[in-house]
Amino acid sequence: MSFTPSKPAISQAFLSVFLLLLASAVGAPAQTFTNLYSFVAAEGANPYYERMVQGVDGNLYGTTYTDGANGNGTVFKITPGGTLTTIYNFCAAAGCADGALPEAGLTLGTNGNFYGTTATGGASGDGTIFEVTPAGKLTTLHSFDGGDGSSPQATLLLANDGNFYGTTTQGGVGVGTVFKITAAGKFTLLHTFNGDGAIPQNGSLVEGANGNFYGTTTYGGTNNDGTVYKMTPAGKLTTLHSFCSLTGCADGLFPVAGLVLASNGNFYGTTERGGNPGNGTVFEMNSSGTLSTLYTFCALPGCPDGDSPAGTLIQGTDGNLYGETAAGGQSASGGGTIFQITLNGVLTTLYNFCSVGGGNCFDGNGPMGTLFEDTSGTLYGTTYGGGTGEIGTVFSVTDGLPAVIETLAPSGKVGARATILGSSLTGSTSVSFNGTLATTFKVISTSEITATIPAGASTGSVQVATPGGTLSTLLAFKVIPQLESFTPPRGAVGSQVVITGVSLTQTSKVTFGGVAAAFTVNSDTQVTATVPAGAKTGKIVITTPGGTASSTTSFTVTT
Repeated sequence: MSFTPSKPAISQAFLSVFLLLLASAVGAPAQTFTNLYSFVAAEGANPYYERMVQGVDGNLYGTTYTDGANGNGTVFKITPGGTLTTIYNFCAAAGCADGALPEAGLTLGTNGNFYGTTATGGASGDGTIFEVTPAGKLTTLHSFDGGDGSSPQATLLLANDGNFYGTTTQGGVGVGTVFKITAAGKFTLLHTFNGDGAIPQNGSLVEGANGNFYGTTTYGGTNNDGTVYKMTPAGKLTTLHSFCSLTGCADGLFPVAGLVLASNGNFYGTTERGGNPGNGTVFEMNSSGTLSTLYTFCALPGCPDGDSPAGTLIQGTDGNLYGETAAGGQSASGGGTIFQITLNGVLTTLYNFCSVGGGNCFDGNGPMGTLFEDTSGTLYGTTYGGGTGEIGTVFSVTDGLPAVIETLAPSGKVGARATILGSSLTGSTSVSFNGTLATTFKVISTSEITATIPAGASTGSVQVATPGGTLSTLLAFKVIPQLESFTPPRGAVGSQVVITGVSLTQTSKVTFGGVAAAFTVNSDTQVTATVPAGAKTGKIVITTPGGTASSTTSFTVTT
């Protein structure tokens, strides 16, 4: 292993480290690790269950748990090159009414602002939900009062319905809640844990293809060792797995992190403890809830492969999963690792923290959060400790991951404007939605394009032709169907009804008053359906991969 510092370590600057690494589990191509920034107390300290996010401007935004001007944490911006700016200091209001001690990361909203939570502060001291602009203007959207939850620690999920969903570790009847909040701050309590799980720690929710939400609790369940659960948008919860159900807790216990939905349709996650010899696991769970252990950490003496994974896994643009362990690794101090694991369970250690600076861990120590891959294919993350000030770092890892683009909103209707984020977008010559070219688009900056969703667009990949090649979204952009009219307005079972609308090509289901009907897709703007046996007077609903569309009036079933 070689080490070449780009700058000498000084008290207020960051230490940049460029390393070529050899994987400790299996052979891998060279990676480049860079320590972008070492925190100093005045600018924030100890990023906790942090997950940074890329803003519309191409910079990264995140939170620190403590310090800053008021000692209660910060929101920061950092450029890909490592220039950090504190944009908000918590507890700026009397009594910390604006919140204090943010443990989770930020979520980018469709308006370009960021949404997050604080673990304490607010009107009752039980934490807050906030919105903050890239310029640092913060608005408190909700203050928890204990009855609706307390001490949120997980990053919010922006769901396909445009609302944010999250969890609290305490409150409700005492062991945590699940909630929904709109961008305008309308709050809805969805579920209170009570025996069906307890203390969902930093496990952010993930939305399944079926529209349900999936998550973990660190405790509770049959054995009080944590659970995986499914929850409907209305708040009906089903426990899918209770950990430590196998002899010796071979299936793991205490899942601190959340789940990731991989491209194969299965969910993947980690447990902080359990497995054999008990230092944490990586698991896979299919859509029906069957769980299998893919990997057990610390299989060798000294835990060279890592110990105690705490952050949520992510799926990279190469299809592999990436994560961190808070301890273990090959360095003498056991400062944790960055790892890659295939969907089949082959693990590669990409970096061992505390490899630089001896006991001072200039390169970072104890990564507790979740990695983030930006649109250039670079991985970014934070460590809770280490760095020149020993209070945390921001780092990047390049591993040859391909560049991508992403849409600011996960869905939209034909005629609406979609915002596309990326890197090196200047000079782009075309934008397409699942193969349909957008006739109107504008390159705003090197990191942003706006395009009007064209007629004929369907759910699928968005592509942008750039001077460096064609870039695609990793996730499908959902084109929402629109139902405009139907004729005739009434009819008997077996009669034909012509339905007109927009984005109907991918129609997969038509119902009359909730009863499924046979149908034929005539074009992107027309579907012909047969009134089914058992049909009831009511709305006609069309379903596509982009969502559902309902008629404004009811179809009358005659005899």
